[in-house]
This record gives sequence, C-alpha cells and structure tokens, in this order.
Amino acid sequence: MLALLIVHFVAYAVAPFLVRVFGRRAFWALALPNVGTAVWAISQAPAVLDGDLPTQLWQWIPAIAMTIDLRMDMLSWVLTLIISIIGVLVLSYCAGYFEDGEPDLERFAAHLTAFSGAMLGLVWSDNLLLLYLFWEITTVLSYLLVGHLSDKSESRQAATQALVVTTFGGLAMLVGMVVLGLAGGTYRLSELIAAPPEPGPAVAAAVVLILVGAISKSALVPFHFWLPGAMAAPTPVSAYLHAAAMVKAGIYLVARFAPGFADRTEWQLTCLVLGGLTMVIGGYRALRQHDLKLLLAYGTVSQLGFLVILFGSGTQNAALAGLTMLVAHAVFKASLFLTVGAIDHATGTRDLRVLDGLGRRMPVLAVASTLAAASMAGVPPLLGFVGKEAAYSALLHGEGRFSQWMLAVVFTGSVLTFAYSARFVWGAWGPGSEAEAPSESHANPWVVTAVPVALGALGLVLGAPSALAEPMFGLYTRLFPAEGYAAHLGLWHGLNLVLLLSLVTLALGAIVFALRVHVESWQRAAPHVPAAVSAYRGIMKGLDRVSLEVTGLLHRGSLPLSLSLILVVLIVIPGGATLLAWLDVIGAGMPVGILLWESPAQLATSIVIAIAALAAVNSRRRFRAVFLVGVTGYGSALLFLLHGAPDLALTQVLVETVSLVVFVLVLRRFSAHFPDIVTGGVRVWRILLGVLTGLVFTGVALVAPMGRTGQPDSTGMPQSAVEFGGGYNIVNVILVDIRAWDTMGEISVVLVAATGVASLIFIQSTNLSRVRLNLAAARAKRLVRSSTIAEVGWLSEVRAVPSGRRSLMFEVVTRLIFHAVMLWSLYLLFTGHNDPGGGFAGGLVAGLGLTIRYLAGGAAELRAAMPVMPGALLGSGLFLSAGVGFVSMLVGGQVLESWTFDIPLPLIGNLHIVTSMFFDIGVYLVVIGLMLDILRSLGSSLDYRIAEAEGRAIVPGDYEPMGERR
Repeated sequence: MLALLIVHFVAYAVAPFLVRVFGRRAFWALALPNVGTAVWAISQAPAVLDGDLPTQLWQWIPAIAMTIDLRMDMLSWVLTLIISIIGVLVLSYCAGYFEDGEPDLERFAAHLTAFSGAMLGLVWSDNLLLLYLFWEITTVLSYLLVGHLSDKSESRQAATQALVVTTFGGLAMLVGMVVLGLAGGTYRLSELIAAPPEPGPAVAAAVVLILVGAISKSALVPFHFWLPGAMAAPTPVSAYLHAAAMVKAGIYLVARFAPGFADRTEWQLTCLVLGGLTMVIGGYRALRQHDLKLLLAYGTVSQLGFLVILFGSGTQNAALAGLTMLVAHAVFKASLFLTVGAIDHATGTRDLRVLDGLGRRMPVLAVASTLAAASMAGVPPLLGFVGKEAAYSALLHGEGRFSQWMLAVVFTGSVLTFAYSARFVWGAWGPGSEAEAPSESHANPWVVTAVPVALGALGLVLGAPSALAEPMFGLYTRLFPAEGYAAHLGLWHGLNLVLLLSLVTLALGAIVFALRVHVESWQRAAPHVPAAVSAYRGIMKGLDRVSLEVTGLLHRGSLPLSLSLILVVLIVIPGGATLLAWLDVIGAGMPVGILLWESPAQLATSIVIAIAALAAVNSRRRFRAVFLVGVTGYGSALLFLLHGAPDLALTQVLVETVSLVVFVLVLRRFSAHFPDIVTGGVRVWRILLGVLTGLVFTGVALVAPMGRTGQPDSTGMPQSAVEFGGGYNIVNVILVDIRAWDTMGEISVVLVAATGVASLIFIQSTNLSRVRLNLAAARAKRLVRSSTIAEVGWLSEVRAVPSGRRSLMFEVVTRLIFHAVMLWSLYLLFTGHNDPGGGFAGGLVAGLGLTIRYLAGGAAELRAAMPVMPGALLGSGLFLSAGVGFVSMLVGGQVLESWTFDIPLPLIGNLHIVTSMFFDIGVYLVVIGLMLDILRSLGSSLDYRIAEAEGRAIVPGDYEPMGERR
C-alpha cells in the first residue's frame, strides 16, 4: 500500500513534465497508478474476504503516537475500487476533454493525480493522526482543483469558500480525534472502533467534533453551500470530487466510526437530523436549477444526506443499503457529470432551457446518461433501484428510535430525486429546437463519449447480480448489532410493502415532474429562506471587519508598538504562570538553591554583559548600539565556553558575527544617530517592559527545573549518541539524529525567512531574469578565464568597485584568509559529529567567507565566488535533508533514522560514515543559501540604491537592482 501511495506521488511529481512533452495524451500515462491500484485491490479480494486484511506499519513520530499505519478492510476495499476505477476513467476522459494548449494543464494534471493518492491514503489510514494528514491534503488539493481557472473570480471565490469551510471542519475533527485518542488510550482507529471509550461529556464532544469534520467535507446542512459553488471547476474535477473523492471522504468517516459510536444519542441526532434536512433541501433546490451541473450538484447534496442517514442509522440493514448506494452513487454521478462535460463541449452551453433536442445528435450518450439518471432515480433494473429498495426495507423494518421518521424523510427525498432526474433527462435530450454547436472544439469525441457511456452501462450491468455482493458487504455490516429482520439485495423480493413504496415513489416523482412548470412557479412565489451562503458571506465580512479594526488599533506600522504588544503578552501569560508557580514553591516551603557563579571569570563576564546592555540602551549612535549589543552576544558565548559547552559557544559566536554583518549592511541606509526623541514617560515604559521581561525569563529558568517529574532526556544521551547516532558530539547528534524533525522544521523556516527577505528587498522588481543573466555572465566569464591562468587572479572583479571605496588592506587580508575560511567550514561540517561544529556552524563560516569576498570586491566579486541563485542552494539543502529521511524509510528503518558504516581503507585506516552526515550537508547548503540571499538582497541591492542616491556612475553588471530602471 505504501508503494502504491509513493507511485501516485511520483506520478504527481512527473506529471508537469509529461504534459509538457506529450500534451493531453499524458493523462493516459497518469491513469496507470490507478490501474495498478485497482488490479492490486481486486487481487486482494480473497484475503479481505478471509479476514487476512492487508496491513503495513512503520514508526514515524513515536513521541505523539503517529505511525504510518495502513489497513484495508471491506469498507476501505470498496472505497479503494471506487477511487481507483473512477480515477482511471476520469483521467482517461481528461485525455479527450482538454486541449493541448489548455492554460496550466500541467498543474491541473499533477493535482488531480495527487488527489487520488491522497484519497487512497485517507481510506487506508488506521491511525487517526495519519488520517487527518491525508484529510487536509485532500482539502488543499481540492482548493487548487476548484480554483484551476484562476483568471475567473468565481473560481477563486468558490475555491476559497471550499477551503475555509472544509478547513474549519478539519480542525474541529482534529480536536475530536485527539480527545477520542486520549480517552481511548490509542490513536489506532480499528482498536477504537472495536473497543470505544466509555461514554462521557468529553467523548460526546469528541464524537460531535468528528462529525463536524465529516458533514463539512460532505456538504451537509449547514455547510452544503460550498459544493454547488465548486461547480466553477472543470467538469472532470466535478465528476471525481462528487463521485469518488472529497465529498466521499466525509461519508467514509461516518461509515468508519458508525460501528463503534452509532448507538449514541449525540451521533444519531447529528447524522439523522442533518442528513434528513440535507436530502430534502438538496432535492428541492435541484428542481429549480437550469444549469445541468448545478442540478447535479444539488442532487449530490441530496444524495450525500441520504448516505449519511443510512450509515448513521447504525443498523446492519441500513449499512448494507449504504454500501450499495455508495457504489451506485459513484457510478451514476460520474457518468452524469462527464455527460455534462460532453454536452458542454458539443454545444457550448449547459442551460437545459436551450438544450432541447440534443438527443438526436448524440443518441448513444443520451441512452447511457438516461440509464445513469434512472439509477439515480431508483428505477429498476438498475443498481440505484437495488440500493433504494434496501434502504426502504431497512428503515421500514428498522428497530431504531428514528427509523419511521427517517423512512418518511427518505421517501420524500426519493420523490424529489426522481423529479430532478427526469428534469435532467428531459432538459438535455428531450424534443425541441436543436442547440447550435460551437464553431470550434478540439475535444476527442470518442473518448468524451465512451467514458460516460461505460459508466452508464455499468449501473445496468451491476443491478441484476447485486445479490452476489451481499456476503462481501456482510463483512462490514456484521460490525453492527443484529436485527430481527434481515434486508437483502436484489431486483425482486416479491409483492410487498417495500415494492409498493418504490412504485409510489416513481409515480409521485413523475407527477412532480409533469407539474414542473407549476412547481417552478410555486418555488418562485414561495418565501425564500435565508441561504446558508449568505450567512457564510456575512460571517466572513464580519471577520474581515473585526480583523481590520484590530489591525488598525494594534498594528499601526510602529515597531515600538508591535514589540510592546509582544512583550506584554509574554509578561502577562507566561509571566503570570511563572508567578503562580513561584507562589506554589514558596507555599510548599521547598528549598531553593541558587548558585550565582562557579568562577570569577563567569562573574566578570556577566558584569561586562550587563554594562554593555545598559550602554546599548542609552546609546544615541546606531553603530555604537549595534556594537554594544554584539558585546552582549559574544559575552554569552564566553559564558557557554566557561560552562563547558564549546559547541554552543562556537555557534553563538558565528550567529553574533552574522547578525553584526546584517546590521552593518542595513545601517548604511540610515543616519548615524537615532532620530527620535524619547519622552520621559516612553522611556519609563520601555525600562519597565525590559525589566519585567528579564524577570520573566529569569523566573522561568529557575522554576522550570523544579517542575521536573522524571529523569531528564539528557541522562542517557552520552551513551545513545554513540550507540544510535554514531557520534561523540551530543549537541550535533541531537540536531541531526535525536531531534532531526526539529531541525527539519527549523531549516524550513530558514528557507521561508530567506524568501521573505528577498521578497521585501526586491518588491519593486518585475524582472528577476536580470539577476539570472548576471549570474550566467559570471559563469561564462569564469569558463573563459580558466583557459588562461594568468588572467584568473585573485579578486578579479575588484576593478568594478569605485576607487574611492577600495581598501588595499582588506583586499590583501581577503586573499590570505578566504581559502582558509572555506576549508575551516568544511572541517566543521565533516568533524561536527564528534567535535564542535556541524552543518549549521560550517554553513555560517562559509557564509562569512562569502561576506569577505563581497566586502572586498562588491557584487560582481560575490557572483564570481558563488555564481548560483540562493534558491538553488536552499532548495537543494532542504531536499537533501528530507531525502535522508525518505531513504531511511525505504530501507526498512524509521523516518530520519541514522545508519552507521565502518569501512576499512588501506593506509588510511577505518572510515566511519554516518548517514546523518548527508542530513548535515543539507543544513550546510541551506545556511549558505541564506547567507548568499542576505548578501544579494541586503548587500548588492542596497549598493545599487546608495550609488544611485549619491549620483555615482553604475557599471553595468555590478549590482542586482531593486527596480526596473537600469
């Protein structure tokens, strides 16, 4: 299963390349992962029927009980076939539906391919946290697919609407899952269903929150409005999301949790009430739609409510009907949506008031879509009729508290379903004036017709042998309590009340359709209930207004005000908690021993730091203040060293040095003195904030060790660092092995920060290709000069620096130390696993080496030293670090697990290699990329501005400008 997921996401990665090379024909290749999944699922049918369920388990993040726990039982097996088979047909349909010149077709193909993989991961997940991860991936991908036509405002609005609603539900669901996992003592879904936690307020709230996620995803009332809006997406997206993905995720969640929680009052009230309202409201609104896609969208809303009623009832018979309708709905809904796509391509419109008479031009498609609509309406001998008969039987003979009420609701909804199904068929294919075809269409009519025809025929083929599926479905339905009456699948069960209900449904539905003109008039005249979408828009406008007012009040572009707000929150919340902790310590009479210093050197260093801090606060000159702040940083490094932490001391020194460089680069654009005149009240406020902040940090540092209840993690680290991490430098082993996930997150933040810095500096630039051209010229110049050693020289680009800004002493020093600095950075990188250093420290040293080259020779010399884009280094570093975790998982280990190799080499000795070294190399590249980004943005771009302001001549190629003007 993991291999199939990997194949899907590999296909996602290569999809843009395939589409660029092969055009729309690439969709045939992109359908192959779904073909493989369907074949594999079919081959696993005997194992699933025998109870030998396919399972796979990998440890991922044990600290939070998050595992890659995959499992396929009967329910997920059915969903797997739906997702993969419908996926194959939809992707094949795309090969005929789209044109080769379709805008952003590469991105669309990638997202649609990834969507099928994410849905498979969702239905296979047996870990709640992993399920949530795939759940949110489908949310993001659906946003991208619905908003594919990004040049249209309605597409962007529909995508945002779907994202906001489903993300809200997903976050609520996550809270419910965490609470349920804590109450049940496990996050494994199969164990929670088999042994649900005892009822209580917390569990009841968790169940409702999980259902909020399901009903928002499956567009139940009051979240139903986002689904019709999503019709702004291309037709293949609508077909896949409605038939096999996205909305089916919510149905799957209800079906998955129902065996363990459907007997609870909060469950039944939520599912049955909202499911019933949704079924009736969706059917009612479908009757007044003139756009075929909108008609089907509201029909989907109605059918989703129907499915929630069946799975939420918590009985064997209703679950059997639910599984049958789940399959039937996937087949007929995909066929109908793809039919609408074919009609739209053939005529250029979806308005059923215009499309009369189209059946004479497209008779095969008309027959197939009529079969699909008949299945949706519950007409025999189609699969939809089998499912609706089973639903009537389950609710008519049901022993639940709400069965009879739900039978009335389902009967009403089914009447409406027949009426809007007939409305679809009559509007699309009925007699009338034939619609005109568009002047030009490059769609492949054979493919666009064959796929919906195959699906329409499938609903007919599956109807007669439906009874054969009953033993298979029983593996799921037997998870529910047994009933006195057993419903069965099939086309004929004799003359009984269920058959009578079906016939009455068809008759009343036909009457409603026959009176459609009067029904439409009555709907127009009836009072309109406020739409849910209006409430959504009102809420969003209110939130926008509140955020605008809060932003205007608290964020006025004043840095002192922003910092004051941050520090006030720090003082009030963590400071208040620290104060309460200290009061508990004092009240308990606990002894508090504080060692002020261990040596006179520590005391002397602390005094220097304090003096420098006070002097920095009172400094009136910018550069002096920066220098004094640097003294506090270097003093802290000395304290680390005096406490026996050379690795921390080295890192602190390097970070402080880089900070000084950044400050100096920025200060060139500011006046030498601080311009603002601070009043006495403001000064007192700042002093108060500073003192209270210092007290909070001091209090936290003192009280935190007193709250420890177990052995610290550091107790066993000296031994585990060697045994599992393969190194003696505990700090580095923590960064690249024990806490590698933390480091992964940190370097991701570094990448985002570097991107933000560059974006702020180049905010006026609309042509970054100039930067790339400068780098290409630097690389070409290096190749030309490499053929003549005499012309290479040191600091060959220093001639571009204005003579008044050159420093002979600095150039000489640069020539002497640059290579030594770069070699030292490599030394720190490769020895950091056993000695002070590592990728972070090595990257900072290399970045400082590049800084020396830049200060000596300017922007042109920086390009000569490192003629690459910073983004290439940042991306390569992050990719390398993440790739180490991926490879370790492929070879059977945990994510980011380290592997140690000792290779004997002649004359050299034993070569000790740890795979986490490659992770460290990734960190090294990320840090160098950050430094290069800073030098390019805060360095050479500001050089350009300074030169422009001073009126000096700008030599072409010297700088990477911030704006268009050259």
